[in-house]
Amino acid sequence: MEIRIQSVKFDADVKLLEYVEKKIGKLSKYFDGIVRAEVFLSLLPDVENKHVKVRLEIPGNDIVVDRHSRKFEDAVTECVDVLQAQLIKVKEKRYDK
Repeated sequence: MEIRIQSVKFDADVKLLEYVEKKIGKLSKYFDGIVRAEVFLSLLPDVENKHVKVRLEIPGNDIVVDRHSRKFEDAVTECVDVLQAQLIKVKEKRYDK
């Protein structure tokens, strides 16, 4: 699986990029058919100003999840949790037929 990370209007540090790659990389355990993961990191003017959007390209439909939080790590973790559940549903639907 290819992982692309884009930080919008700021430079993400190496620790954050490694954290995102580690978390997103674990999604391949739940569904083998992931072609690419695109992660967008951006800042919002809110109090919870860290915004994360993840787009997984899988055969058929893409899955898009976005969350915001006080820390990028928390938002990434929330996105990964939602994506895990959705990937499990997709896998069950495809292989139960």
